[in-house]
Amino acid sequence: MTEHKPAILMLADGTVFKGNATGKIGTTTGEIAFNTGMTGYQEVFTDPSYLGQILIMNTSHIGNYGVHQLEVESDSIKIAGLVTKKFSEGYSRPSGYSSLNEYMLENGTVGITDIDTRSLVRHIRHKGAMNAIISSDVLDENELKNLLSKVPSMEGLELSSQVSVTESFEEKPTEIKHKVALVDFGVKKNIVRCLVERGCHVKVFPHNATKSELDGFQPDGYMLSNGPGDPSAMKEAIQLVGEIAKDGRPVFGICLGHQLLGLSQGLVTRKMFNGHRGINHPVKNLLTGKGEITSQNHGFVIDEKSMENQSLMEVTHVHLNDDTIAGMQIKNRPIFSVQYHPEASAGPHDSRYLFDQFVNNMKNHKA
Repeated sequence: MTEHKPAILMLADGTVFKGNATGKIGTTTGEIAFNTGMTGYQEVFTDPSYLGQILIMNTSHIGNYGVHQLEVESDSIKIAGLVTKKFSEGYSRPSGYSSLNEYMLENGTVGITDIDTRSLVRHIRHKGAMNAIISSDVLDENELKNLLSKVPSMEGLELSSQVSVTESFEEKPTEIKHKVALVDFGVKKNIVRCLVERGCHVKVFPHNATKSELDGFQPDGYMLSNGPGDPSAMKEAIQLVGEIAKDGRPVFGICLGHQLLGLSQGLVTRKMFNGHRGINHPVKNLLTGKGEITSQNHGFVIDEKSMENQSLMEVTHVHLNDDTIAGMQIKNRPIFSVQYHPEASAGPHDSRYLFDQFVNNMKNHKA
């Protein structure tokens, strides 16, 4: 039996949980959040939208199927830290190449296990999102409290620049039908894959690209990716998205891209009491009346009140748990966005039709 080093999780309100260390021995800070998905932990940990988040996995056992080379959404683990109830150091998957603990060590990820995650999640549901610290090398609670007091709030934090590419790159299908300029605010690999599968030649641009740089590619449409942080802190990105929306060509925004589109059109975003994170969130499509089970990961939303008394935007999807805005479009123009993840890896494929809708918009616009 492996002997574990003790570790401490401390929340900003002073609540302390004691457990055992996983991954790298060290200290990490971030905003604590929880994911309700039962599978797909590797895709979740590598999603750039989780940058700056200490993540609680609600599933009791994590790590039992190891890690797989193809189940990544970026080039590394992006979560700030990991909290689990039971952490499996071994794994029983023939196609797995490593244990989760080795993967966390490789990526320098600090974690804590043997925590009562049900109690912890109930506490956060009641108290709301807050900063936290995990440490396996500093066990003095006063010192941890001092370190935690210096951690900035997620509200007002710009993080996309830390996960966006710095140089453009291209992905091409065998047969090119459309060209898409994708602005990378923290894009997941499967968004690019879903476009390429539909015949799109995708050029991925850095978050700070200019409209003229995008147009040098002569795209048929624009993709606004997901990403981390507070959208209202991204003034240059909001301006860029506003210029893109005026262009007339089709636009598709996902998650952070959805929020930036709203901000560019005069809407307002707000921080949620607790975010939506999981692969089991119900959404209703108001245009078709159909329900979708969706993958979500966000702590900010378009403020419903800012949708009132304006005639430009139309709500197309709502989250059925709390009636927050899950999708919208600019009326009479081929520009739409959703707050959730239609590429959904891991997760359900109910919303993949949105990529087809975007492709059809490009086809019709060209015609």
